[in-house]
Parts: sequence; structure tokens; C-alpha cells
Amino acid sequence: MTRDQLRTASDELRAAAERATDAELAERLVEQAEQFDRLATADRGPDQGRLARHLRALSEVRESLDGDAASHVDDAEEAITAYRETVGGV
Repeated sequence: MTRDQLRTASDELRAAAERATDAELAERLVEQAEQFDRLATADRGPDQGRLARHLRALSEVRESLDGDAASHVDDAEEAITAYRETVGGV
């Protein structure tokens, strides 16, 4: 089963990584993108706690970005939040 919002988040994070000017931040974004790519097709979707941890990590990275990179992280966060609204537990 593909979770479209998580796939969108992965795509947006890859786009942000390509535009990031800091190599360390770009690497963190790629790692997050890879995790969301796996979560998009996993047998079970992530729970609220895992999604919250990802959003917190992205928020930290987002603070150090600007321009297009930051915009793509914003779009990824929106997709994750949209998916999160479909997950029980909160």
C-alpha cells in the first residue's frame, strides 16, 4: 500500500536537499527522505509518535534553511501533517 502523502514528503525532502547549501543539512534531509520513502510502502504506516519525531527533526533543520530549500521542507511538513490526521492515537 502506498501512502501518497508520505511519498510526497519524501519527494519534497529530496528537493530540499538538492537546494540546501550546507552539506550536513542536505545529508539530514536525504536521510529523512529515505525514511519517508520506506514508510510510504511499508506494511504498516508510522504511528503518531514516529511522525511527531520526524516533524520535530524537520523543524530543527528548517530553522537553518532559507529560500527554496525551506519551502520544500514546509511542503513536506504539510504532507506529513495531512497524513498524520488520518492516523489514530491522538
